[in-house]
Amino acid sequence: MKFRVLAAVSALVMTTGLSACSSSGDSDGGSGGGGTTIDVWLMRDSVSAEFQAEFVKGFEAAHPDIEVKVQIQEWDGIGQKVTAALASNDAPDVIETGNTQVAQFAESGGLLDLSDRVEEMGGEDWLKGLAEPGAYEGKQYGIPYYAANRVVIYRTDLFEQAGIDAKAVKTRDQWIEATEKLDKGGNQGIYLPGQMWYALGGFIWDEGGDFATESGGTWKGALDTPEAVRGMEFYARLQALGKGPKDSDEAEPPQAEVMATGKVAQVISSPGGAKAVIENNPALKDKLGFFPIPGKTADTPGAVFTGGSDLVVPTVAGNHEAAVTFIKELTGDEWQKKLAVAMSYVPNKTTLAGAVAADPGASAMAVGAANGHATPNTPGWAAVEAENPIKDYMTAVLTGGDPRREGAKASEEITRAMNSGS
Repeated sequence: MKFRVLAAVSALVMTTGLSACSSSGDSDGGSGGGGTTIDVWLMRDSVSAEFQAEFVKGFEAAHPDIEVKVQIQEWDGIGQKVTAALASNDAPDVIETGNTQVAQFAESGGLLDLSDRVEEMGGEDWLKGLAEPGAYEGKQYGIPYYAANRVVIYRTDLFEQAGIDAKAVKTRDQWIEATEKLDKGGNQGIYLPGQMWYALGGFIWDEGGDFATESGGTWKGALDTPEAVRGMEFYARLQALGKGPKDSDEAEPPQAEVMATGKVAQVISSPGGAKAVIENNPALKDKLGFFPIPGKTADTPGAVFTGGSDLVVPTVAGNHEAAVTFIKELTGDEWQKKLAVAMSYVPNKTTLAGAVAADPGASAMAVGAANGHATPNTPGWAAVEAENPIKDYMTAVLTGGDPRREGAKASEEITRAMNSGS
């Protein structure tokens, strides 16, 4: 599932679509002239035009028998468009899809099983938050492409005034202590809206819990477990150290605008949020820094939701080997390093984190990505996100409700949605 801040990562929604050859997206036919032509769907803003052109040129030079035609797709409506393509006789050869949507497409039988290619693509080093949702029922359908996740964006000047070294904030307890110091003198220690449920997920995963669990093929909501309750209690403790609304998420109002206009010391966001802050208040240009969301102990960063993309091959596509060759190149070490630098993404392998060492925001993401997670890996999860009882649960707790009792109510809704949507 993609989440985006300034073309970083955002949820996919469903609407009508057409097949590969009738795409309305932009195309770059490439300069190759080989015997095989592959059609590739990449998503709008996932890569720059410059990177796309560089990769296609390099790929075709290395594989003169394969010509690449890239069609740029819009995020809005891509879910149903992919579904329609997989059911057609005219699907593209490679499709970029949100990591947590792979199960939905694999369930239909429309994706090629790539399990036998995992080893040659270096799968042992893939980020868990990309690799796990790319698998379904024990088979690997999605090949990790790139990742992004949330970090803490902070005001360096406010930290300095409070005598806090951000690099020393490694644990949750240290984070709370620092935020309490910052939440004085007209400052907000942190702006955390009440319904940032992906951030809550990180705290629940840190405690060993999850939004839902599966047993015997049946999924059940798990917000009333002791682990989830502890995660929600920590969220409430942190949220109280600011003036974030209890009944809305980071989009209402846009938290970057809030940070730009007030004395907000911290927000939880993808690093791209810093650009939005600066656009709203240029005076903060050199006053923003990044650090990974702290974990329960100093040796393990806080768990984060891994947003990003996987690459899949439709079963009905006509050029499976050429498609796999394309994916192997784009997800291989050489191009992953270039992609990470060009787009400030986290590479798809833990061994490549050093590629973004010079980028403060991306390097903070890379640290967190090592403890990345995904939402429950089942097609039924889409129904949960459509209704999203997690948000109402969070508001209920933050306004005085009992976490266990409210968690039980939300878990019932999650259970119903997941199993009706499967």
